Amino acid sequence: MSKTVIQVPMDKELLDELDNFSSSINKSRAEIIRQACRKFIKEMEEERLDRLYQEGYRRIPETTEMAESQVSMLKDILPEEKW
Repeated sequence: MSKTVIQVPMDKELLDELDNFSSSINKSRAEIIRQACRKFIKEMEEERLDRLYQEGYRRIPETTEMAESQVSMLKDILPEEKW
């Protein structure tokens, strides 16, 4: 995969922390930044999906009848579980 070089303005203190950390774990500054970006994107996507899930339940709340029918079905599917 080809890489594109970018410039990111950063406070000197944060850059010093990053450099100290990168040398302590023997990884490059760029690799740590890439990993942090991947983690951030994944977390933001998970938060987005959680919001969509919650909005769906607010739009169409689960009824007592629906919950009871799901428990009933699960009892048949997972009979060894204690319900």
